[in-house]
Amino acid sequence: MLDEQAIAFYRAQGYLVVPDVLAPAEVAALRRVTEGFVERARALDRHDEIYDLEDSHSPAEPRVRRIKNPDRHDPAYAALVRHPAILAVLEALLGPAIRFDVSKLNLKAAGYGAPVEWHQDWAFYPHTNDDLAAVGVMLDDVDEANGPLLVVPSSHLGPIFDHHHAGVFCGAMRPEDVMLDQAVPLTGPAGSITVHHARLIHGSATNTSGRPRRLLLHQYRAADAWPLLGVKDFAAYQAQLLTGTEPAGPRLAPVPVRLPLPPAPNQGSIYENQRAAGRRFFTPAAADAALAGQ
Repeated sequence: MLDEQAIAFYRAQGYLVVPDVLAPAEVAALRRVTEGFVERARALDRHDEIYDLEDSHSPAEPRVRRIKNPDRHDPAYAALVRHPAILAVLEALLGPAIRFDVSKLNLKAAGYGAPVEWHQDWAFYPHTNDDLAAVGVMLDDVDEANGPLLVVPSSHLGPIFDHHHAGVFCGAMRPEDVMLDQAVPLTGPAGSITVHHARLIHGSATNTSGRPRRLLLHQYRAADAWPLLGVKDFAAYQAQLLTGTEPAGPRLAPVPVRLPLPPAPNQGSIYENQRAAGRRFFTPAAADAALAGQ
């Protein structure tokens, strides 16, 4: 799936875009499932264990910004966790033993899809080594206009920045710490995937275009990367091993760590975590900004 040049690029830059990983029929099926979830959100008036809603959500106009743990709620999402082409990419980058972590589906609807402030995934879940990556599956064509994932190349080789505000974890970097002039958008046709290293600085702006941008994100790790915040359910943790064999123990590497403690006051998703951030870099859609300020 990946040649040596692509692997070297990932090592140096911290990200990849791999086109045509999913067939059109696979993308169409995932879109139908996703549209069904959005339609069922009409019955809600607040976030729950499945949905994270836009501030401007209403029963008349359902607006969903995230489906939490989609792999637990529909077999189409669950099957994608073990997609052979995705696992082949990860084995080339992380090694033969791959463990799944968690998934989420971020929806940026046309004209108002919420931004995600600059951050490093590593700030949320440090491990004993940093062979961790997030895979983004594009359910729509993504270009610079509809809120693509933005990354700062090679930032995974640098420091872990502070993601706290007023002494409390907020899941967002200070805007002045971001090397904005170096950021690049990850674009491609539907069915492409992105891969980004857990330490890579990234974020995304509001979707101001007339087209949606739905990105299904799966987080994976080398099987010998042990979460420093511990494991709540060891049997479930072991069941997340997808390829290779269970390691005898964790692999320790000299990686920089900042713990996400004290925890964010707003729990539920990164959108809620980042409400505690002081200054924002990205501007939300006007309707959501007004409602968020109420």
